[in-house]
Amino acid sequence: MNFIEGVAKKFKEFKPTSWAIDNRTAVYVITILISLYGLNKFTTLPKEQFPDIVVPTISITTVYFGNSPKDIENLVTRPIEKQLKGISGAKVNKIQSTSQQDYSLIVVEFDTDIKPEIAKIKVKDAVDKAQTDLPNDLTSLPNVQEFSISDQPIMFVNLSGDFDGVKLKEYADKLQDRFEELKEVNRAEIVGAPEREIQINIDPAKLAASKLTFRDIESAVNLENKDISGGLVEVGTMKRNIKIKGQFRTAYDMQHIQVKNVNGAPIYLQDVAQIIDTVKETESYARLDGKNVITINIVKRAGENLINTADGINKIVADMQKSDELPKNLKVVITGDQSKGTKTSFNELVNTIIIGFILVLVILMFFMGVTNAFFVALSVPLSVFVSFMFLPLGEFIAGGAITLNFIVLFALLFGLGIIVDDAIVVIENTHRIYQNGKVKIVRSAKEAAGEVFIPVLAGTATTLAPFFPLLLWKGIIGKFMIYLPIMLILTLAASLVVAFFINPVFAVSFMKPEGREYESPKNAIFKQWWFWGAIILGVLFNLVGWHGVGNFLIFMALLVVLERYVLRNIIHFFQERALPGLMNRYEKLLQYILVRKRPVYLLIGLFILFPISLFLLILRNNPKPFFPSGDPKFVYVYLKMPIGTKAQTTDSVLRVLESRVYKILGDDQPGKEGSIVESVISNVAVGANNPRDNNRSTQSHLGRIQVSFVEFEQRHGKSSAPFQDEIRKQMVGIPGASIEVRQEDAGPPTEPPVNIEVTGDNFDALAKTAIQLLNHLDTNRVEGMQSLGMDIDLNNPEITVNIDRQRALSEGVSTAQIGSELRTAVFGKEVSKLKDDEDEYKIQLRFDAKSRNDINELMNMRIVFRDFTTGAIKQIPLSSVATIEYTNTAGGVKRKNLKRTIQIQSAVTDPSLTPEINKALAKKIEEFKAKTQIPADITIKQTGEGEQQAETSAFLGTALLSALLIIFLILVLQFNSLSKPFIVLTEIFFSIIGVFLGYALTGMSMATIMVGVGIIGLAGIVIKNGILLIEFTDELRGRGYKTRAAAIEAGKIRIIPVLLTALATMMGMFPLAIGFNIDFVSMFTHLDPKIFIGGDSVVFWGPLAWTIIFGLIFSFFLTLIMVPSMYLISERLRRPMERFYGTKYVALFGFTGPLFFIFVGIMFAVKKLQGKKVWMGEQKINLAKN
Repeated sequence: MNFIEGVAKKFKEFKPTSWAIDNRTAVYVITILISLYGLNKFTTLPKEQFPDIVVPTISITTVYFGNSPKDIENLVTRPIEKQLKGISGAKVNKIQSTSQQDYSLIVVEFDTDIKPEIAKIKVKDAVDKAQTDLPNDLTSLPNVQEFSISDQPIMFVNLSGDFDGVKLKEYADKLQDRFEELKEVNRAEIVGAPEREIQINIDPAKLAASKLTFRDIESAVNLENKDISGGLVEVGTMKRNIKIKGQFRTAYDMQHIQVKNVNGAPIYLQDVAQIIDTVKETESYARLDGKNVITINIVKRAGENLINTADGINKIVADMQKSDELPKNLKVVITGDQSKGTKTSFNELVNTIIIGFILVLVILMFFMGVTNAFFVALSVPLSVFVSFMFLPLGEFIAGGAITLNFIVLFALLFGLGIIVDDAIVVIENTHRIYQNGKVKIVRSAKEAAGEVFIPVLAGTATTLAPFFPLLLWKGIIGKFMIYLPIMLILTLAASLVVAFFINPVFAVSFMKPEGREYESPKNAIFKQWWFWGAIILGVLFNLVGWHGVGNFLIFMALLVVLERYVLRNIIHFFQERALPGLMNRYEKLLQYILVRKRPVYLLIGLFILFPISLFLLILRNNPKPFFPSGDPKFVYVYLKMPIGTKAQTTDSVLRVLESRVYKILGDDQPGKEGSIVESVISNVAVGANNPRDNNRSTQSHLGRIQVSFVEFEQRHGKSSAPFQDEIRKQMVGIPGASIEVRQEDAGPPTEPPVNIEVTGDNFDALAKTAIQLLNHLDTNRVEGMQSLGMDIDLNNPEITVNIDRQRALSEGVSTAQIGSELRTAVFGKEVSKLKDDEDEYKIQLRFDAKSRNDINELMNMRIVFRDFTTGAIKQIPLSSVATIEYTNTAGGVKRKNLKRTIQIQSAVTDPSLTPEINKALAKKIEEFKAKTQIPADITIKQTGEGEQQAETSAFLGTALLSALLIIFLILVLQFNSLSKPFIVLTEIFFSIIGVFLGYALTGMSMATIMVGVGIIGLAGIVIKNGILLIEFTDELRGRGYKTRAAAIEAGKIRIIPVLLTALATMMGMFPLAIGFNIDFVSMFTHLDPKIFIGGDSVVFWGPLAWTIIFGLIFSFFLTLIMVPSMYLISERLRRPMERFYGTKYVALFGFTGPLFFIFVGIMFAVKKLQGKKVWMGEQKINLAKN
């Protein structure tokens, strides 16, 4: 007995697992606590569609009225840029600036490793240094702000009804105040609302007759519109404040202001001007479904919960309507609510995770039985919950808060099949050693964990290895995708903890002998109290209205019956006949293959198959977009008129485009029953900016139409893509207008798909070259481009007033006086404010509408001034000291990295065509350079999305090489060998054949980023089983097996975990790959599962899922057939090559890749010339006998 106990104590074990098994109660308590924490974290994490990307980008805006774009560039932009260039201690990636009339915008983009707060401090310091070089009379000092790319509206609140514009604006103000009280809301912007204004419209003739100046009127208004405190006076025992009340209450109060008294004759304001209480000239427009509305754009704070924000907005509207703060006849419609799509996508992904979990569970049941399968499958939620404990570490790596978004959810789904791999290996090994009770379960669990810990640890490490280089992904795309490797690393690392600490405890507690002889009769289920308890509770819950819980309990009870009477027999058939048959056939296949030169022929065949698969893929020419895109949820029409176009003119053009859109929609008008169009929103000036444009200021020449579609499952199979195509075709034929039609971005905002930068110092030469290039590309148009044009307007109409300086000085008037008078006459000047309770309204002084829009009357306006020589008041007409000239000028000057730049940009009709279009354009540009003489200082360069795509592809290639190197080092440490790591790495090389063949056969879209990340992820997944197989082969050889016999036996024993892990990963991915969706809440609550295939998730993640599936299918066969073959080849070649080359390190030739076989060929060729045979060991004779 002592001898047996001594042997038992010597079995291999992993101490932490043994501790967990010996302290099962503590482990169960810890597991429950972790589960509760993880569940709470999952439900409370902020939810949004895409991650809130914080790229350290800082904007500097400066207003300097009365200056042309070139003046703004020289006086404001250049001095600030000069200081920005000198920023140290923080890497600046890019400095871009736009100088336009009265306005300068500079955008500084830092490296993504720099914190936004530090970037802002650096920029502020640089701007402070530039202050001494800036004009002293700036209209507003440079304003430094963080620039958020996610600073876009998440929903629109639209107000309409039988009210005048001012009244609607009051209601909009009330809503705005309430919305901005929400902590989740950054700001609420009102669009299309009239703004009250008090206008003093001067009659120039009367002004001249009275010998008054604008300054006289400004001074008079200012002096009268005051409330002044006179101090305190003692009245009896108290002190009272004296207050002089003089502020205007109405526009009428201003009529009798005395501006001047000439020889006892007072001149009142009403004598020279008309004072009216009206609204400002409309600066922005908003329409919903063709009707004028006031729109409130809701912009969320970064990192806040999108769904909670939308719920808060809806609640405020409902509460204000209920409490009569808003009248009943005020129509409030919420459109473009992104939370709907986020809720749908979130639910789709969660349901997909559940479906994947069920499929994995079913697969496990067939191999391991129901009980074992269930606690292996439990490792999925447990691993997720454990990973949530390390979220602070993930947030530290990401540099910001982690929210429950598309990327994070997919990482959990991606890991679904991989998470169970470790648990499968541990539990399957426990089950094998347990031998249905022949070995005690405690010893079985401890021995199983000890036996596989090293290969499982190495397998997990190699699975994680490819994701570590992805943490170094730079730029906006890197910040967007970084959540994928972070969550996968945390979850897969957690799965290792669960597999060796929690799963063995489950096994000890619940693993029982299996087989027909151990099973209770089928009808014994009906004698179990819990079975009838579940049914009774289910009925009771249904009676009280808790249908979801009730139906779930009944459903589970029925599943138990199904398992007893149907599944059990199928599982027995599979385990007793199908699986042994599969294992025997596989063993015979290995015995057939691992003979003589057959392994070599197989290897050569694979090397030949690689170029064939690549050729087939090139021949198929699959679409290759940068980011995947499918049917649009939103179609945007961006209108850009020449700079300086009035908002009214832009609106009139936008109305023409709107009418075309409604005509295209046909029967699918918004609000109509069965229509897939939710709404059509139009904006002019405010909310009309293209997200790709850094300039977020209000621009009257911009317009936007947003067509919003209902969610995918509500479209009943009808596609929204044809609407986008037809809208694009019809948005033409507007002279002077640039129109772009595109759908929402599928990923982070990228540069324009077509972007050509023409850079130089001399603006005239730069403009000339840009125009010539544009004309060349327009004449030799590349198919697939849409609305090719420049990013600045070079023909902005302008009236130049040329001052005769000598004449003006002789008259005694300066250029500044003339400019100030002319600007006040036309643009106007705010001379004071009229207060109404808490609100303040501008009092605007300028000529009346007729006079300020008549250039002749403006030239005849009298410049009134005091002659300092005589002291007399003098008047001279403007035309006596100035002439006018009708000219064109640049609407703006753009600079990039301190050089003047003109960009030629274009959208594309199909994002997948972007690489081909840019290749074709490169040829056209070279043709242009060859036939055009370009000044030496001017450069032409293709940038934009094409450049980003090239950078991303280069990074992913580097990341793959880095991953292979990390994997190689891990394998060398594990096997203490150089040849075996190359066998495993060859699996990665050949698994890509599966990816190429899969896409070549299906013709699916190959989104660059998703396929790249998929191949990198595949690198870690496919080698896990190869490690298990080689490790076990080595172990068997250590027990005395010959190499060939060990390879066959290892394959036969390990086929179950290899098959299980491959199937589990593929089944976890499959629902997402095809977009299979079941609404489980609806299924149990309303008995309506709402099954559909497709959706937004499959569009985004499908390419990545299919990449993994295609690679895994092929690598599965590689692992089972090629790994034993390559192992045998390696062992056969090792000794003869060591002798021939005279070194033990012949495995280093593996670094040459396929060229390794040249060295093998050299050895055989030399031996043949010598008339000698290559000694392949005694195995050769034995194998011949077989």
